[in-house]
Amino acid sequence: MNAHCDIAIIGGGPVGTALMLALRDSGLQIVMLEARKMEHVSADPRALALSSGSRQLLERLGVWKSITQVSLIKTIHVSQKNSFGRTLLRAEELKVPELGYVLPYTALQNALQSALKGSKTTCLTGAVVTQLQSTSNGASINYRHAGHDHQLEARLAVVADGGKLLEAAHPPEIRDYGQSAVIAHVTCTHPQPDIAFERFTMQGPLALLPFRDGYELVWTAAHEMAQEILHWNDATFLAQLHQHFGDRAGKFLTIGKRACFPLRLKRAPEITLPHTVLIGNAAQTLHPVAGQGFNMGLRDAWELAQEILNCEPEALGSDAMLASYRKQRQFDRHAGIHFTDGLVRLFSNDLLLLKSGRAAALTVLDCLPGAKKFVARRMMFGTNG
Repeated sequence: MNAHCDIAIIGGGPVGTALMLALRDSGLQIVMLEARKMEHVSADPRALALSSGSRQLLERLGVWKSITQVSLIKTIHVSQKNSFGRTLLRAEELKVPELGYVLPYTALQNALQSALKGSKTTCLTGAVVTQLQSTSNGASINYRHAGHDHQLEARLAVVADGGKLLEAAHPPEIRDYGQSAVIAHVTCTHPQPDIAFERFTMQGPLALLPFRDGYELVWTAAHEMAQEILHWNDATFLAQLHQHFGDRAGKFLTIGKRACFPLRLKRAPEITLPHTVLIGNAAQTLHPVAGQGFNMGLRDAWELAQEILNCEPEALGSDAMLASYRKQRQFDRHAGIHFTDGLVRLFSNDLLLLKSGRAAALTVLDCLPGAKKFVARRMMFGTNG
């Protein structure tokens, strides 16, 4: 591999890989550096919730038809525990085939990587980046691979995952919601295909996303409570889940392997630095309540690719190119962050007046087609819909 390239992508998850795929026919020399080894990338157990807008982007990249094990979301049922009022968001009312999709992380990642085969891009797994610095003409990247230290000079560096490399010099804004998410796959006696449930509780939102023979569960609670939930035996977990969620899915029967993640808003102060762009989780990490995080990252990758393809070759990585990208992403990024943060603040508390107001708002929203369309399209397309 040459020590120089046009674009270095740091992070080989779906967002970084989607960017590389969007640029595969550009004629640019592109190198991707992924810290995980291939066996770890292909063994990730997570499921992803994709919006209808993300499906459109994946269709443009030519990979959607090759993705397997996709479950559909045609209706989203939104309710509040111990309260009247609910809202139904339906795909048919918005004249779209589906509102969203649930699929294995590995199915998406494998489809993206397979589409890259035969392209003139370079992907290095097990390549741990240790330093990223701006130079007068580009970005200088130090990384360790196969037991050796290497240096790579790029006209543009794209940080597509984590962003820890830059946090010491450019501290992100962090808002700890005091919550963690317990994630697992559950089955039940009366699954409702194509229907996703979002239930707001005093502990935080609980989501059931239709997937395979049951649901992907996202149960948010205060950090200590989440750790307690994580270590319940299966019988206790399933009984408590039924009490917490209600009867809409019948009795919960089985639970798969559980995982727990702290939830917070993390926002980079700037998404561009000299010869450097932050996208995906490196730019913003969001609460999962509205399913915006990964979908926003995919829009980051698509818009950056269009900016790169449309700029003159000598302008790659320039201040003007970065300013144009920053302007292009500003509204969608800020709106998505505030939309998600506002939902968490509004619904994750037990204030009596707010509780009554939320219930009334859900009822009113269900009666206002225009308002429902606005909320649903924001969830599906960000501000691009």
